[in-house]
Amino acid sequence: MITSLFKKSTPLNFSLVVILLLVFYLIYQFQDLAWTDSVFLISQKIGILFVLMASVFMANFISVKNGLSKDSSYTIFFYFLFIVFFPSVLDNVNLMFANLFILLALRRLLSLQSPKASKEKIFDASLWIFVASLFHFWCILYLVLVFISIIFHVARDYRNWILPFIAFFAVGIIFALSSIIFDISAFEYINRSVKTSFEINYFTNNYQNGALSIYATVALFFVISMFSTLSSRPMITHASFKKIIASFFIGILIFLVSANKSNDLLLFTIAPLAVMATSHIEIPQLKLKQEMVLVVLIACSLFTFFSQL
Repeated sequence: MITSLFKKSTPLNFSLVVILLLVFYLIYQFQDLAWTDSVFLISQKIGILFVLMASVFMANFISVKNGLSKDSSYTIFFYFLFIVFFPSVLDNVNLMFANLFILLALRRLLSLQSPKASKEKIFDASLWIFVASLFHFWCILYLVLVFISIIFHVARDYRNWILPFIAFFAVGIIFALSSIIFDISAFEYINRSVKTSFEINYFTNNYQNGALSIYATVALFFVISMFSTLSSRPMITHASFKKIIASFFIGILIFLVSANKSNDLLLFTIAPLAVMATSHIEIPQLKLKQEMVLVVLIACSLFTFFSQL
């Protein structure tokens, strides 16, 4: 029943997910209404909601446009289910913006499957990654994905290897000018941003620990499914799926190396995991298995969300 509901991409399905996102977002935000006394904070909450919606639909666009899924609504539904694992991320402005810029970069890198305007795509992707790193420094690790994409598609032209460095100087100049205009200490900002920590002892309650454990188990299930079925998928999609897998593991690496660690940092893994989950659910299999996967995942998402309120 649930699989049938999201099997097709219809305005009703998109509206349903948007309503679910809005409801759960408001449930989380209405725990503390102190922000309603400030116009700035109200604007910030509305901005986060729009960025969240844009990220959800960007993930769906990436999946469908590159042939990683059928014309279904599974990707946006899975994105919703994964985002509610970590409700505190709904207050994290910097990570929300950084994730959206990474998705914009991923969109350009996956489009390298078509050789048309490859240099523009590499430059744009690099630019978005450097912009994302201004919001969370370790997003710079996604440059690895840029070079992986160059190796897959356009390695013979040496100019493609230089483009990420040109993008770096472009963003660097903009950042330097902004720091002068807004009187920001660039060196202090960079020094504060590049700190690392490999300790995972940030939990303030057992429910955060449980959310991380359940999410890790779910992620492992879909990653194993992705690896085990990759060879049976159309050859034209192999490079794109490999980039999705690489994007997921870069997101894990960002979580591991970042200081001020929290479950929120796993936001970068949600879009690629949603694509892999969609890929798994669309594999020809018994309908009962599909329903079981969705029911278990829905139950886990609801439990982790409400237990952390």
